[in-house]
Amino acid sequence: MSGAGVAAATEVATVAGGCFWCTEAVFSDLRGVLSVVPGYSGGTVPNPSYEDVCTGRTGHAEAIQVAFDPARLSFHDLIAIFLTVHDPTTKNRQGNDVGTQYRSVVFYHTAAQKATAEAVVREVEAERVWRHPIVTEIAPFSAFYPAEEYHREYFRRNPERAYCQLVIAPKVAKFRQKYADRLRAAPPGRGQTASTAK
Repeated sequence: MSGAGVAAATEVATVAGGCFWCTEAVFSDLRGVLSVVPGYSGGTVPNPSYEDVCTGRTGHAEAIQVAFDPARLSFHDLIAIFLTVHDPTTKNRQGNDVGTQYRSVVFYHTAAQKATAEAVVREVEAERVWRHPIVTEIAPFSAFYPAEEYHREYFRRNPERAYCQLVIAPKVAKFRQKYADRLRAAPPGRGQTASTAK
């Protein structure tokens, strides 16, 4: 799947930045984003399951595929936001999530996307947003496999879960504060209690 069924006026971006529950929750709030689908990309195993990807042996990363309106959100800005809402300086890791399935990647669909992603990495490094060098891979897109239904809108549907409260909610709050002017609207109240972990 590479954005099939998306209207011609939209563009598709595929990125991986650790747990896809986190990245989906963040990008769903951005003005100009039309849809966000969590899934798997970058590996060699067709149609992997979540359990397959968790083994770290499929080559896939937990990714999201974002359909967006380039007239309202440029690919440049999307990648700039992506590089500041997760830690792109840790190889094969985001927080306590460790393994190649949690690596940071921009899967480019076109030569223009590749050039833009490379330029944004240079810009973010020049701004010294992070203390360490960015290790985000910029790799050609090959395939995207949507995740199982229960992963979709996970943060919105499971606000009471401990993982949502302890990991996702702080990231979303930080994102909403930093990019308040880029939000689609005042976001609905999400997740303020805790229960079980991921």
